[in-house]
Amino acid sequence: HEGYYAEGYYAEVITQRVYGREGYYAEGYTSYINVVFLFQFILGPMGNPLFSVHDNLSPVVSVEQNFDSLLIPPDHPSRKKGDNYYINRTTMLRAHTSAHQRELVSAGLDAFLLAGDVYRRDEIDCSHYPVFHQMEGVRLFSNHELFSAVEGGELLSLFEPNGRRTPQKQEEHSLEAVKLLEFNLKSTLTSLIQQLFSPEVELRWVDCFFPFTHPSFELEVLFRGQWMEVLGCGVMEQRILRSAGAEHKLGWAFGLGLERLAMVLFDIPDIRLFWSRDERFLEQFRGGDLHRPISFKPLSKFPSLHNDISFWLPESGSFSQNDFFDLVRSVGGDLVEQVTRVDQFTHPKTGRSSECYRIVYRHMERTLTQQEVKQTHERIESAAESQLGVRGRY
Repeated sequence: HEGYYAEGYYAEVITQRVYGREGYYAEGYTSYINVVFLFQFILGPMGNPLFSVHDNLSPVVSVEQNFDSLLIPPDHPSRKKGDNYYINRTTMLRAHTSAHQRELVSAGLDAFLLAGDVYRRDEIDCSHYPVFHQMEGVRLFSNHELFSAVEGGELLSLFEPNGRRTPQKQEEHSLEAVKLLEFNLKSTLTSLIQQLFSPEVELRWVDCFFPFTHPSFELEVLFRGQWMEVLGCGVMEQRILRSAGAEHKLGWAFGLGLERLAMVLFDIPDIRLFWSRDERFLEQFRGGDLHRPISFKPLSKFPSLHNDISFWLPESGSFSQNDFFDLVRSVGGDLVEQVTRVDQFTHPKTGRSSECYRIVYRHMERTLTQQEVKQTHERIESAAESQLGVRGRY
């Protein structure tokens, strides 16, 4: 794999890592604090907070940590070079906080929250950014911990010898254990979402698939008339716990995106704002009561400018949309608001294909000039030809 780490624009983004940057991005931090704060009310048997909190683990992980430790198959589409930031063949920037599950369970932790920056190559619009932030939650149960409050629980077991995998459970788990675990997981997360949104929020659970949990679920909330996914979760695959030395326990895990949560809770319209240093923005989220309702007051809406770029694709078939999006973001930085493919053409005689993209430029804090947009656009055209092997139709 080619390396995409810490060059140009991304070097600046990575050095602004959320937990190491003074002031942080305030609205994302508020989401983070709120989630942690609510979990601190889940107490252990000694009356202390049950969940430990970890938010300073390095984002540089091995490919094995990011994929193999989570049972993600070698041919799974999430491994594609075009979707990730590989440093070399064995090392990468983590694509999810789940990459640290095994190491924390191996350290003897039974209940923990993990927050961190994650990196993915993706499209460019108001809801996608190459770096964003996740929070992971894991809780493990022994036989006694899961069944102690159940009448006749001493007769029940976490495991079922010679069992089989069904849509409801893994082959090693007893149905009684999985149903109790599922109830605990859903109750915990329902309470969290009701605290963050409101007790009256409409929500629903949707069955889904993840390689590292079974059964697996997504939680959706009804927001402004539309169902929106806010987190994914499920019963941890026993093979993961076995590899971490916790084979005698069962566990659940969940993951949620902090930016997505913050955009909903505080009416943030554009994900680029999470990295703004504009005091008019930051001041809205500093200090105060964590329970104080905050609604983002928009900065002045500066006008957008757009330019189109058309090019012939390389005959080798090596062109990738995500490579182009990544290049545009690297050259244009946060001046670029959106990139959309607006046309495709195949020459009837030569069979060569071309594509046309519209790049929308808008600064979050000031008005752009035609001249600076023209200069940025020309740099993108030049970089596309030299780095992606396309031929311009300018």
